[in-house]
Amino acid sequence: MITTKISTLPKKPGVYLFKDKTGKVMYVGKSTNIQDRIKSHFASFGEKTKSMISISETIDFVEVESELEALLLEAKLIKSYFPKFNSAAKDDKSPLYIYITREKLPVVGLGRLSDIKDSINFGPFPSSRTVKSVLKQIRKIFPYHSTTKQTKRPCLYSHIGLCNPCPVGIVNSDNDKAKDEMEKQYNTNIKRILELLKGKSKSVRKVLEKEMDNASKEQNFEKAAKLRDQISNLDYITSPYTKPTEYLKNPDLLEDQRQEEVNRLYEILSPRMNNLHKPVRIECFDNSHTGGRDATASMVTFINGEPQKNYYRHFKLYKAKARDDFSSMKEVISRRLKHIEDWGTPDLIIVDGGKGQVTAAIEAMSEASVEIPLIGLAKRLEEIILPREQREFAIIRLREDNPGLHLLQRLRDESHRFARKLHFKLRLRRVLT
Repeated sequence: MITTKISTLPKKPGVYLFKDKTGKVMYVGKSTNIQDRIKSHFASFGEKTKSMISISETIDFVEVESELEALLLEAKLIKSYFPKFNSAAKDDKSPLYIYITREKLPVVGLGRLSDIKDSINFGPFPSSRTVKSVLKQIRKIFPYHSTTKQTKRPCLYSHIGLCNPCPVGIVNSDNDKAKDEMEKQYNTNIKRILELLKGKSKSVRKVLEKEMDNASKEQNFEKAAKLRDQISNLDYITSPYTKPTEYLKNPDLLEDQRQEEVNRLYEILSPRMNNLHKPVRIECFDNSHTGGRDATASMVTFINGEPQKNYYRHFKLYKAKARDDFSSMKEVISRRLKHIEDWGTPDLIIVDGGKGQVTAAIEAMSEASVEIPLIGLAKRLEEIILPREQREFAIIRLREDNPGLHLLQRLRDESHRFARKLHFKLRLRRVLT
């Protein structure tokens, strides 16, 4: 008879273990909500589950921070204990393992234990669908080679950035210096995948942050932006998961989350912006063009953290100089400010860009004799640019998990999407005619 009180179990991601009276592990499972998953076992009518519960006496658990970590820990514990009721994992012909070969340029893949000897293995994983999903997400952060077949051409995945640099291209390279750099980059990816699969996501994140800061100091902004994206994607796959049942418990959960984003943004900006009220209505502007042709701009509007598409506006840019994002931004802000009476007044304006775009927007406001709180969001390092007097600026860099930054990123991404929508339409029309 189980003595553990279910009400004392956490409602967080983690791994749980059913144990008999001698302490022997009978079953290992994972969940994004340990308590709810245990309750579902007791509500099950399956004979196997009933038998497991009848001979179990205690339930132990280990909390983790994300679904990814729960998956990896579950696999490690199953491999250590081979519990009686984890029958799917007891036959090595059935479950899948993640393997990394021990070559100079290792291959990462999925396989049965009998087929992947002399490799570094992680598993077994009870659910092939889950582990494939995890590898797919990891590959978007740290690209790797996944085929052991010998070919003369780079693999298909190399063309879509998921095997970059591709070992085939490295081996066939005639430039020794470039070859060494690509080999180093590829093996760095493999090293970080190993760290992730060992459950060391925090240490991987710290290394990436340090490298991003160093790249920024060296003004290598392309590398810094790439590292920033890797950190962002890593945060995504290691972030806690919100179950659908949470929305049933709190129908206003999404609204509450959006309000939290607005509140946090206001807390960040209000000490530095005297004229800022709580930003209920926020507008974001972005430009899009190809070599200066078919230049367009967008205005997207969020109210209480949610997009309001009936307030969206497209602009064809006529006055802006070709390839000049600054004059493009000045034009679109100038045209927007002519519609204060019929379109309304935003509480905050965001421009997609850095100091140049912010300066251009401020000039447009000055010429129109309008004062509206305005900031920029620079893509390279996700820095918030605040204008000051005498063309000076304050720069704020927030943690990737800050809700206020999430709101700014959603606004920026939506304005970028909307601007490109009209731009592509104009390009297509020009090409066809």
